[in-house]
Amino acid sequence: MNRVTIKDIARESGYSKTTVSFAFNDPSRIGKDTRAKILRIAEELGYVPDPVARNLSLRRQGTIGLLLPEVISFAFFNPYLSQIIQGIGAVCEREGHSLTLIPPIRESLLEGIRGAAVDGLITIGLEPGTETVEFIKRRHLPFVTIDGRVGGDFPVVGIDDRRAAALVMRYVLDLGHREIAIISLGSESRDDGPTHVESQRLAGYRDALRDHGAPRDRDRTPADQPRIYYACASMAGGRDACDQIVQDGLPTAIVAMSDVLALGAMERLEIAGVTIPGEITVVGFDDIRESRLVRPQLTTISQPGFEKGRHAAEALMRLIADEDTERHIVLDAELVIRDSAAPPRVIAATGGGR
Repeated sequence: MNRVTIKDIARESGYSKTTVSFAFNDPSRIGKDTRAKILRIAEELGYVPDPVARNLSLRRQGTIGLLLPEVISFAFFNPYLSQIIQGIGAVCEREGHSLTLIPPIRESLLEGIRGAAVDGLITIGLEPGTETVEFIKRRHLPFVTIDGRVGGDFPVVGIDDRRAAALVMRYVLDLGHREIAIISLGSESRDDGPTHVESQRLAGYRDALRDHGAPRDRDRTPADQPRIYYACASMAGGRDACDQIVQDGLPTAIVAMSDVLALGAMERLEIAGVTIPGEITVVGFDDIRESRLVRPQLTTISQPGFEKGRHAAEALMRLIADEDTERHIVLDAELVIRDSAAPPRVIAATGGGR
């Protein structure tokens, strides 16, 4: 069966190809009766518009891209990304756009961007002045970043990571903990250094440790110098970091930079027979759905992943429409106290635990 084209519809209807094109792509330029007749004939002929040709004529793709920091198979190890995508998706559905996931191609973000057929990009954690940012600009693509550093000429959506990290660390310190291990995102030896989120959260932890003014004990880790372990944002990363923590000597508290890391650590501690929070406190960051399903439920920082995605997508839609938008959108984050945190274990005279 030969493909039906607008030329066939024009011949059958008696209208020009331009008028037929208007019926599908710009209905305001022809009368309602004319469009109705063209659409009826198109249906009778079995016409299906070619989306590629349509997008070329409109000079747009009808889709926005989410630039993933890792390959797809690895990126979704962290459920927090799913919350962001749901927020972006809600806006795409409302605006009639599709969403394209753009992973690195052959380990190169630039290769992923080079071949992306999109009207604009949402990125995660991009820094002003980087090669990736400059390449996006050379492609003349509007873009918004989530969890990036403010200071470029593009919108940034995020929370005050430093304040939020200080909030959860102060809570741990107020419970009385001084032997603390931090599980940080990323790698200590990474060539390009820590991301904005990693550096801000570490700074927030240190703010709380410094401000708390806890006395030092020669037999303990100084409160302002916790042990720091680095891991990828996955359950496996949390398990591996916890293995090293246990090997180095169990602290009284683990402060993880993401919930998925905390959950991986909790899984490993359970296997080792270490009770939470009886023998060790564990806290996270994100408030993913799974943090409420584990037992004990995870104390964490609740940050609005869905809202980050929604605000980023709305800002991008405004840029695509050549409208003004906010350059820095800061959303709220709050401490959620659950069952995984408690004061360091003290054995009472009766022999009971905490």
